[in-house]
Amino acid sequence: MNEPSLHPRVVAVVVAYNRRDLLVEVLDGLAAQRTPVAKVVVVDNASTDDTVDVAQAAGDLVDLTTLARNTGGAGGFAAGMALALERHDPEWLWLMDDDTVPTEGALEALLAAVAGSDVVAAGSRVIWTDGTEHPMNTPREKPFVSKSERVAAARAGGIAVRSTSFVSMLVRADVVREVGLPIADYFIWNDDFEYSTRVLRGRRGLHVPASVVVHKTKVLGSTDADPGPRFYYEVRNKLWMFRRSQSLSAFEKAVYGASSIRRWLKTFLRSDDRAVLRDGWRRGYRDGTRTRPRPNPMALAGLGAASEAVRSVEG
Repeated sequence: MNEPSLHPRVVAVVVAYNRRDLLVEVLDGLAAQRTPVAKVVVVDNASTDDTVDVAQAAGDLVDLTTLARNTGGAGGFAAGMALALERHDPEWLWLMDDDTVPTEGALEALLAAVAGSDVVAAGSRVIWTDGTEHPMNTPREKPFVSKSERVAAARAGGIAVRSTSFVSMLVRADVVREVGLPIADYFIWNDDFEYSTRVLRGRRGLHVPASVVVHKTKVLGSTDADPGPRFYYEVRNKLWMFRRSQSLSAFEKAVYGASSIRRWLKTFLRSDDRAVLRDGWRRGYRDGTRTRPRPNPMALAGLGAASEAVRSVEG
């Protein structure tokens, strides 16, 4: 007879696309956790390298789903989280990209920080390959936080936050069922900002410095580094979020909207190809103001078991 686990049941969700060497490191890091994960759901976003072979070689720990088309990080996380909920009965989901390598104590520290509390989401300290803080994944501290919440966060070794990143985000499964999945049509950028603020609106979240992951991006850069053609997604998705999402209050939308405008101006001034950014702004503004993201069951239709799982979670 198996003894009951002393730890909450955690299922990791990894979205992978054409980075097979990094995926090897990510899966090795997950397998080496001092507090073990129950399963790793890998969503292969129609990779053209041997990502599938890498995931299959990891053995029974991995539940692999290969999508027929690339749905971006947003679609991949929506599909993977739905599959994790439907197949593996998690208490917590642990989300990360295929370039996020967790240190062996990363999950242990996250769970220790949230244990016995009403915290519903927690994020790790994110460093680059040289050990420096990664500016791309800086969490937003919770403004106007109450003294009791600030003290509780400090006692848990953390900081109260209003948002966190999909580069190692631990989120309670019952809250995912309550608020739904990430919005697949965001494709890339700001999907984690919208989702984490939706999860944390009226709830508590933590940044946990003792939990460390390595974000192996090609360069060490922040979100205002020159994005090239991807600037389209930054503009469109922020406008979708500020105009359509209920993840932020009206006051927060004004504050974060002003911050976004300052960041866009900084990005434009630093760019070596402003024509590309002007085109991204024009198209992003047009689509962000004239369209809205589709419901996930529509955006992720035709993807077999992943589509069925999304419909089951979101109806």
